[in-house]
Amino acid sequence: MSFGRLERMPSPQPMSEINVTPLVDVMLVLVVIFIITAPLLGSAIRLDLPKTDAARHGNVAAFVTLVVDQSGQTFLNDRPRKLDELALDLAQAATQNPDTEVQLRADAAVPYGKVVAIMGLAQKAGLSRIGFVAEPAPAAAGAPLVDR
Repeated sequence: MSFGRLERMPSPQPMSEINVTPLVDVMLVLVVIFIITAPLLGSAIRLDLPKTDAARHGNVAAFVTLVVDQSGQTFLNDRPRKLDELALDLAQAATQNPDTEVQLRADAAVPYGKVVAIMGLAQKAGLSRIGFVAEPAPAAAGAPLVDR
């Protein structure tokens, strides 16, 4: 038996590269979450829209969304607007495309006079196509047409 010198194996060198696989996995999960939740964030303005059985979605090529919330604040395409700014923006939309439809989303608590005033602004600006947005009524409850 010969006893020789024990050869030592060199120890493994530490890794100098970052493992990006977990980072990519987390980013892909975040992308999937954003893709799923993005359509749910359609509008950040809280409204209690009127309900009707005739509510349906319409397909319009060019439209602007005009919102009147419960306090009477007006929003054009989810941007707050004062009445004079609103009139200018609607006039600009009418000059770009006279067939632009105004999709009016008014809270159920907004007085009728305020809604008519907003409609008048749109018509003065040259936009005569106005659509009222409502929510579908519950199927089980037959809602009366007129509340007394």
